[in-house]
Amino acid sequence: MQLRHVKILGTGKYLPARKVMDEELDRMLGTPAGWVGKITGVGVRHYAGEGETASSMGAKAAEAALAAAGLSFSDIDCLVCTSGTKEQPLPSTAVFIQQAMGQGDSGVPVFDIDSTCLSFLVGLDVMSYMVEAGRYRNVLLVATEIASAGLNYEDKESAALFGDGAAAVIIGPSAAGDPSKILHASLKTYSSGARYSEIAGGGTRLHAQKYTKENSLPYLFHMDGQAIFRKASKLLPEFISEMLTQTDTQMNDFRLVIPHQGSAMAMRLLRKKLGIAEERFLDNTPGHGNTIAASIPMGLHEAIVQGRVQRGDRILFVGTAAGLSLGGMVIDY
Repeated sequence: MQLRHVKILGTGKYLPARKVMDEELDRMLGTPAGWVGKITGVGVRHYAGEGETASSMGAKAAEAALAAAGLSFSDIDCLVCTSGTKEQPLPSTAVFIQQAMGQGDSGVPVFDIDSTCLSFLVGLDVMSYMVEAGRYRNVLLVATEIASAGLNYEDKESAALFGDGAAAVIIGPSAAGDPSKILHASLKTYSSGARYSEIAGGGTRLHAQKYTKENSLPYLFHMDGQAIFRKASKLLPEFISEMLTQTDTQMNDFRLVIPHQGSAMAMRLLRKKLGIAEERFLDNTPGHGNTIAASIPMGLHEAIVQGRVQRGDRILFVGTAAGLSLGGMVIDY
């Protein structure tokens, strides 16, 4: 167990105004009526509008989290962008979030932590140690994703799954006697699955200058969902079992399990395979889709707003990411 006396002080969320219904995607993808709804279970997802950026969305989620925590930006010691997509290769997206918040001359340190879909979980894990050590007091974590910019609409199943959006979480130290804490976190990577989910182009191996219309596919998102599910479903039970053993916890001890929202079908199968009661499982896929690293903090935000968790309740975050990585965290909210 890796106990840290760290508390979630506030959360915020932002969804773009543009709503994309399953029916619209059926027409865009050229699939039979009802196909997208059956495959994804999303119903409606949101796409960033014209002129909307990852940083502007992240700034709005961050402002909402500050309001929920009763804090101002002057109370923040560090801002970390925990996203799986980047606004541009350089500088970090966190720089532009700070700028979009009107704090470009604040001097508050900012940087990105990227572990694709598990970026928020990894960022929370890493930065909680910084809070525990006293290096920073209040840390603002922002996950902001524009998936729609890089989708390959020839790959119909993956293109139908994703949505855009942002979420933010502020963490700080727990006071003496406060029940809030992080008990344990785990991350395991199996790079034999590195090609299951990727955008191959845009880095130094396939630099943007090599992009052409005829050679555009490496610069778009590719996912082998079946391969990911097969490998993850094989590895997850033991991964979760180890976390439960480390924290001396049973699955029924969790008030809520908040997973990375891959797809509605994956959520149902995951819940059954891990033996999680339906009322203890948060499926945020409908109305959002797969919002990459923003999905776990969005789920946390919704759980708090809806009253599904109270202070002191035990929560499990769990998910998979490109790599292929498995991640989990046990917290007392």
